[in-house]
Parts: sequence; structure tokens; C-alpha cells
Amino acid sequence: MPVLGNPKNTIEIIQKYNFMFQKKFGQNFLIDTHVLDKIIRAAEVTKEDCVLEIGPGIGTMTQYLAESAGHVVAVEIDANLIPILKETLADYENVTVLNADILKVDIAEMARKYGGGRPMKAVANLPYYITTPIIMNLLEGSAPVDNITVMVQKEVADRMQTGPGSKDYGALSLAVQYYAEPYIVANVPPNCFIPRPAVGSAVIRLKKLPRPSVEVKDPELMFKLIRASFNQRRKTLLNGLGNAAELSFPKERIAAAIAACGLEPAVRGETLSLAQFAALADALTTAGRMIAGR
Repeated sequence: MPVLGNPKNTIEIIQKYNFMFQKKFGQNFLIDTHVLDKIIRAAEVTKEDCVLEIGPGIGTMTQYLAESAGHVVAVEIDANLIPILKETLADYENVTVLNADILKVDIAEMARKYGGGRPMKAVANLPYYITTPIIMNLLEGSAPVDNITVMVQKEVADRMQTGPGSKDYGALSLAVQYYAEPYIVANVPPNCFIPRPAVGSAVIRLKKLPRPSVEVKDPELMFKLIRASFNQRRKTLLNGLGNAAELSFPKERIAAAIAACGLEPAVRGETLSLAQFAALADALTTAGRMIAGR
């Protein structure tokens, strides 16, 4: 089987199977070997590793992963790609292909079955429409994942790694940085794919932290505060939280918590760091206990 990763071989296999790209799955196949090498290096894949690949497509990156990893579990949602993967991966005994939806797969069970229970390394060229749910599922859930190296829309990669004061800073930035350390590995132009996407892409590596990056008494409350702040990002923090449907704090209590954190009354939520949101959540939690007499 010819090595994929260049336009000629990719086009030949697509034509052989009369494969039709499915817009609903956001399919864009990588055709740049330099980018593939960068992804493998960034993921730090070794023969000791069991790698979870999400959306292998025709098996381009899977071939590269199989050369470097102990075992590769490739989860592909499109049943039309399974016969192609059987051919393109026929030479690799260390690859398991599953026709499934990654959001419905038990990754912990997969790690036990194929990786001896050790944390897996996740690698993916993610469809833009479902990038956030997949990444948050890997970060928030009980899945044993050491790091996540993914190709995403450049704008989304920028959002994941940016800090306060940037126009890209938002709820996704804070959610990712709570669980992981993000690092943009490479920017990837549209001409590195078949078919060409309308926007630029980037490879980002998320090193999962052994524990969340900040301590907070009630993480669920903290993320409610974050969502409420960025849903109305041009409003002051006080008004954004006071008007939020999922929060039920009186404005006086919110104002007192903002002051207790040493913040100005007219501060905007978009200027707060993750540590400041954690402190605000703790101040509201503590105030609630005091009011309740606990």
C-alpha cells in the first residue's frame, strides 16, 4: 500500500473507491507530510504508547502513528471510510479501527483493552463543527488521556491558548486552561488539505494537567460565572452576572463578592483571569454559607 500524505496517492485512493466527501462530517484530508511529522513529534508518540486517533479519514495520519506507536485505536464515524481503511492500513497489525461516534465511546474501557490501562495520547484532525464537544469530552471526562494533539480551525486554536485582554479570550480559553496547558505547534494553510477548507487551521497540543490549574470550592459555579460573563461580554461583570438566567444571586451579593476580590465595581468579565474567576466563585460560595448560617 503506498504511503498516504501526498496529493497523488490520496487522490488515487479517493477515486478508486468513488468516495464522496460528506459535508456533515467536515471531512478535509491532510496532504502535507511535513505537517504530519510535526503532529507526531508534538504528540511525543513512542512504542510504549496506545494512541487514540479521532477521525482517521482514509488513514493518512494513522499510517504515521502506526509507525511510531505501540498500538493505534482509530475511531471513524463514517461507515463509507471503513473499507478504505481496511486497505490503507492492511500492512499494520498494531491498528484497530472502530466505526463509532467518539462522543459515545468508552475511552477508559478502550485504554484498558488496548493500552493496559495506561493514559492514551489522543491525536485528531477534528471537524470544525464538533471541535469543542470532543475536546471538552476528553478533558472533563474520566478518560485517561495524557495529551491531546489536534488540528483545528486556527481561530479556535487561538481561543484555546489566549489570555485576558484578547478579543479571542472567552469561555473556551478558560475551560481548556483549567484542565490543560495549550501550545500551538504549527499554523496550517488551506492548501494542505483535500478538499481545501475555507479557513486556516492550526495544530494545538493540550498537555493534560495532573490536577486543575486553579483550586476552587465549586467548579460548576465558576464555569457558570464564566459563561454568564462572556455571554454579555460588553457589559460590566456585575450586570452580566446579575442578568444571567442560570444564576440567582442578588446584585448586592455579587457586588460584595467583586469587592472582596479586590476588583473595581465596573470591571468587565473579559478582563478576569482564571484565578480571579475562581476567587469570585469562592467569595460567592462563602457569602452564601454565611447567609445560610453554615
